Amino acid sequence: MDKNHNVAKESNLATRLNSNQFAITAEITPPISVDPSDVLKKIMPLKDIVDAINVTDGPNANVHMSSLAASAIMQRSGIEPIVQITCRDRNRIALISDLLGISALEIKNILILTGDNPTSGDQPTAKPVFDLKSHELIKIASQMATEGTIPSQNTKTPNIKSISKKANFIIGAADVPTDKYVEKWSNSLKKKQQSGANFIQTQLCYDMQIIRSYAKLLIEEGYTRDMFFLIGNGPLGSVKSATWMKDNLWGVKIPNNILNRLDNAKDSEEEGIKICIEQMEEISQIEGISGVHLMAPLNAKSIPVAISEANVLKRD
Repeated sequence: MDKNHNVAKESNLATRLNSNQFAITAEITPPISVDPSDVLKKIMPLKDIVDAINVTDGPNANVHMSSLAASAIMQRSGIEPIVQITCRDRNRIALISDLLGISALEIKNILILTGDNPTSGDQPTAKPVFDLKSHELIKIASQMATEGTIPSQNTKTPNIKSISKKANFIIGAADVPTDKYVEKWSNSLKKKQQSGANFIQTQLCYDMQIIRSYAKLLIEEGYTRDMFFLIGNGPLGSVKSATWMKDNLWGVKIPNNILNRLDNAKDSEEEGIKICIEQMEEISQIEGISGVHLMAPLNAKSIPVAISEANVLKRD
C-alpha cells in the first residue's frame, strides 16, 4: 500500500506515517496575546514527544493569535507545526495567498477545515465568508504540491499560474468516526480523498467499538489506501468537562462507561490519563488506524504524561 504520493518527504509527520510507525500529534490553541513567548509556553511541554502540533485557527470562532503566525514561531523554535486553515474568515484570494506564504516559510503540514459559524464565538456579528468549501481548498493545495500551480479565473490569462516550484505539503482534513455506513459521511470523505488529502484527524472519540467499526469501514471503502487516519483522543480532566464536551461539541463521542469511570474515581484527572493511555495502546493495534491526535484544552499538562506512559512508540 503506497500512500507516499504528494507527501512532504522532509516532514517528521510524513516520515512517521510512511514508515508505518504509530504517529502522535497534539493540539494547542494560540494565545490571545502579541507575545511570542506565550506561544512557546504552550508548546514546549510537547517538544520532542509528539510528531507535530496542530495550531488552531480561530477555534470556536473566537479571536486568538493567527495560526500562521503561531506556527511560524513554532517552526523557528524547532517544533513542527500543523497549520490549521479554516474557510470561514477568508475568501479564495486570501486563502491561496496564505498557502503560498505557508510554503515559503517551509511549513509542510496543513489541516484544512470548514470552520465554526461566527455566531458561536466572541465576535457574533462578524461576517462569515465560506468562499471555498474545505475539499475545494484541499484540491488547490494538492495542485500546488503536485503541479506547482494555482488556479486562475481571469479570462485574459491562462487558467493556471505557476508558483515557481512545487509546494511541499502534507495535507490534512477532518472527519467524525462512525460505526455504520452513512452515504453523507462517505460522500464527504470521498471528496476530501479525491481532492488530495493525505491524512485525516478525527473528532474526539472514546468509544472503542465505534473506532473499531470505523476502521473496518475505512478499509472496506478503500479510504486507507491513500490516506492515513489519526483518531482524536486525549486525557479527560473531569466528568463535568467530559459531559459538557459530549453535549456541546459536535461529533464528540464519550460513552457512559467512560463518564462513570471519571465520576467514580478518587482522582478524575489521574483516571482521565489512565483512560487515554489504555485507549492509545488499544488504538495502536487497530488495522487501518495510523495514530492518535491528542486534544485537551483544559488539561493540556496531562498530555505529556499520557504519552510518556503509553506503550505506542513503535508499531509492527
